[in-house]
Amino acid sequence: MGMLRDNYNRTFPYLRLSVTEVCNFRCSYCLPNGYKKQGMKSFLSLEEIERLIRAFAELGVKKVRLTGGEPTVRNDLADIISIIKNTVGIETVAMTTNGYKLPEFIDSYAAAGLDAINVSMDSMNKQKFHSLTGHDRLDDVLKGIRMARDLGIQKRKINAVLLKGVNDLELENYLSLIRSSDLSVRFIELMRTGDNQDYFNQYHLDPAAHIADLRQNGWQEVPREMTDGPARCFAHPDYQGSIGFIAPYSRDFCSTCNRLRVSATGGLQLCLFGADYFSLRKYLQDDQSLPDMQERVTSLLGIKPLAHELHQGNSGRTEQLAMIGG
Repeated sequence: MGMLRDNYNRTFPYLRLSVTEVCNFRCSYCLPNGYKKQGMKSFLSLEEIERLIRAFAELGVKKVRLTGGEPTVRNDLADIISIIKNTVGIETVAMTTNGYKLPEFIDSYAAAGLDAINVSMDSMNKQKFHSLTGHDRLDDVLKGIRMARDLGIQKRKINAVLLKGVNDLELENYLSLIRSSDLSVRFIELMRTGDNQDYFNQYHLDPAAHIADLRQNGWQEVPREMTDGPARCFAHPDYQGSIGFIAPYSRDFCSTCNRLRVSATGGLQLCLFGADYFSLRKYLQDDQSLPDMQERVTSLLGIKPLAHELHQGNSGRTEQLAMIGG
């Protein structure tokens, strides 16, 4: 059916699918008080996910990233991975996780066909990690990353939200990790959401100075692939791994947008920080409704905005990132 395309000639081969809003961490920048259930929400079933992914694959989606909340809290996550991996047209199944349960379940995820994994690790200092997440699990997270390597998952990334005065001086620790390992590290600029204005004001840090330091020390920016995320990535001949920065407040950040988002309850979100939300769930109850859903998605791209409004302090409907997986 061709590639999804918006009015600004951006194409969308990449779908981020939240499979739950539940999270078992209490990260200070996202859910400092832990996950609080609201109402009687039911998350997408295996059958609904199968239809959703099949429909998006026919629209040209080639990469699916599973997010949450924390996706590993779903007992059927390996089944979800297998369903997506076996969908015609899907080339890459990735997952973003806090790594808490990786040592226990990574073998089943790898066997199901997981191609890539991003693990949140906001500090390499055990005490800071505990303080940031509410869990003393840094050793388990590192063990899970090593197990993923041993199981043959080639694309392994570490995500760290850059926090002024907290982890902004740990760059050397992460560089030491990737000197002899093919891991990729991604520093993510702290984003303002609906409920974190005071936290944002205290801890937000522009990553431009870190990028300048890397350039001065021989790091070279590498080109993005079609289904890559928004990070600006850098490589160095003395390091096996790479390092990157996701800077949503930088100029022209949205010009390379290539991904759409679907929530754990089946809502299409055209922009992480957009106000619009369009339920697709009614189309996922039988195969006969999928063409109508595809037509709906295609038409909605006509109203996808050129850029977010974070610079104006508008984070849309995103109260906290666990709602849609960042």
